[in-house]
Amino acid sequence: MKLYTLSVRRWWVMVPAVLALMLVTWLIGASQVPVPSLLGGAGMAQIKHFVPVIVSVAVMYCLDRRLPEAELTAVVPVRRIDRAAVSAGAVLLLAAAPAVGLDVARNTLLILALALVVRRIANEATAVAAGLLYIIANVMLGQPPDPLGYRIGSWWALPLYPAGSIPALAFVGSLFAGALAWGLAPHARTR
Repeated sequence: MKLYTLSVRRWWVMVPAVLALMLVTWLIGASQVPVPSLLGGAGMAQIKHFVPVIVSVAVMYCLDRRLPEAELTAVVPVRRIDRAAVSAGAVLLLAAAPAVGLDVARNTLLILALALVVRRIANEATAVAAGLLYIIANVMLGQPPDPLGYRIGSWWALPLYPAGSIPALAFVGSLFAGALAWGLAPHARTR
């Protein structure tokens, strides 16, 4: 099973993905790009809102690599190993939080939770796209202007919450735990 984990699933990809997340976050800092807003005018979004997709792509890549015959005859259920690997990736990500910021780590866990749920319903490619579309929707719709023209964050736009928001982190942690339990359960569909 160790050979399967390293050569087929390639869970070692998580380490370079988290390192890439750290490097990109460090290089871009708080750089902003103009984005359209559906609620009026154009707004500015930090590029760091989009870097969680790096880890999401890595996890979905690993989950997409399968050998169904080997998984059916394995003594240890592969989903148990997958759960352990995704959990270890989350711990690695939270350990990198001092370098990337708690908001980037929180948002990565949120996008990963969304990707795991969508993967269970559809497939890995759709899961990555759903995470990216969720970020885009938050950036475009999550900061409506108040009557004075200032941008304020919406209550539902979790990726836009400040880095020190403990309630947002707790909520994302519970979402991730639920997605880990439900999203890595056996598929209802056949491949």
